[in-house]
Amino acid sequence: MLCFAAPAVLSQWLNQKVPGVPRTPDGKVNLLAPTPKAADGKPDLSGTWETEYGYFTNLAKALKPADVVMQPWAKARQAQRSVNDNLPNLCMPPGVPHIDMSARIEMPHPFKVVQTPSLIVLLYETSTNSTFRQVFLDGRSLPKEPNPTWLGYSVGRWEGNALVVDTIGFNGRSLLDVGPGHPQSEEGRVTERFMRRDFGHLEIGITIDDPKAYAKPWSVKVSAHLLADSDLIETVCENEKDYSHAR
Repeated sequence: MLCFAAPAVLSQWLNQKVPGVPRTPDGKVNLLAPTPKAADGKPDLSGTWETEYGYFTNLAKALKPADVVMQPWAKARQAQRSVNDNLPNLCMPPGVPHIDMSARIEMPHPFKVVQTPSLIVLLYETSTNSTFRQVFLDGRSLPKEPNPTWLGYSVGRWEGNALVVDTIGFNGRSLLDVGPGHPQSEEGRVTERFMRRDFGHLEIGITIDDPKAYAKPWSVKVSAHLLADSDLIETVCENEKDYSHAR
């Protein structure tokens, strides 16, 4: 997987200067500039982002074993996993929040936020196929009987300067990471809190509430940084059979 990652780093679109962003005297993007605001006064989360290293491999890497208590069936599923169960190897979507955790050192596939007052779109380069996710901000409720999917159904709301996103409706086939392979059931609920603390840094608080798979909810905090003057590239698993055919 690391061998595959290296060419993608080199092919990432670089040095495409984006107009209207704060810059230092030497022309570099000022990542410590104040958080930008959207036309409606909300923090503008728009940009191409990459998360902190390590969480793609193990979402619970900063937690103690007692913090993540799996139900017996989930523990058995984890113990029976093989390398062929890793979704990227099978050209399957990583799922939520796994899809947000692709850091450059381990998986060079960032995500892009496109923000409007009533809808936020998350575009994913991913490790398999480019895909997207919609977060509805129009006041709707989560559906009572969502159509099960890899990325679920997401609605969001603003709490002060934080965007809170609730996602349900998973198909139960996804994993939360590729290392331990923490399972996710169809009853899982993921709550994310996105907060842009300045121009170049995004904090993501994640809570996993999945009573079928875990004895209690558990939470992590992940940092992301802006990929300034860069953008996504297309990623395709051409025959949807195995990771070796990814381009």
